[in-house]
Amino acid sequence: LIDALALLLVRLHLLGFYWGDVSLSNTLFRRDAGEFAAYLVDAETGELHPKLTPGQREYDVDLARTNIIGELMDLQAGGFFPEDSDPICIGDRIRTQYDLLWTEVTAEESIPNKQRQYLVSERIRRLNDLGFDVAELRMSTDSSGEHLVIQPKVVDAGHHNRKFMRLTGMDVGEHQAARLLADIDVWRATNGFQDLPLEEAAHEWLTDVFAPVVRAIPRELAGKLEPAQLYHEFLEHRWYMAQQAGHDVSRDDALTSYVETILPSKRDEAVLIEPAPGRASMLSAEANPDLW
Repeated sequence: LIDALALLLVRLHLLGFYWGDVSLSNTLFRRDAGEFAAYLVDAETGELHPKLTPGQREYDVDLARTNIIGELMDLQAGGFFPEDSDPICIGDRIRTQYDLLWTEVTAEESIPNKQRQYLVSERIRRLNDLGFDVAELRMSTDSSGEHLVIQPKVVDAGHHNRKFMRLTGMDVGEHQAARLLADIDVWRATNGFQDLPLEEAAHEWLTDVFAPVVRAIPRELAGKLEPAQLYHEFLEHRWYMAQQAGHDVSRDDALTSYVETILPSKRDEAVLIEPAPGRASMLSAEANPDLW
């Protein structure tokens, strides 16, 4: 959750948006493949500027750290957060992650001229992995002529989401999109469709691979997960089954196993607003490990 919130802050700050009240309670978190995606839900104190100053960014991050620590301490005092976890240590992580992400997205990098093709491609790949598209890449040669100084200009996150939506029309999470795009690539490679245009391959995959899995879920279990998240978890389950068996597992066998052994234990997609009267004591981390 903290990593997802740090990425959200970087995205907002790149747009020139100063939040002013960063906290876990003002953020919506959604499952996104094996990660979480964070969304701003309370912008009452927000301000949009052409560009944020370092001081504005620092204040937002410091406020996030302070609010997160306070929220976790309150949860800990109420028995909703493990006593052996350190709220201060967790709060400090927001700054560490933010600084790492901001540097990756905005910093200049000096690279040897002899390795420029590989290292420039690697920098762009890392940014794409974070979900950012590179709008332009500023490059200059240092005084020695042996190194190239590069600085990317990124656009808002959503690289994989936009690509997947263009191919399939589905609007899914960024990590979900990356996972499903990878599955399309694997399906093309293992079924002899490498020469098929990506747009056509994506349509075939959606019709013949993705849709049958989603349709096979019993109606009483269909509300457990959104389709993209469900398909991601099915892929993970199939992979673990293959690891244990030492050979490939068919889609039907993996799907049957997933529906019978994994999906029923999932809670329906829902938001817990407030514990029911008399049930707060049952919502401890020990009694409900899935909450943490």
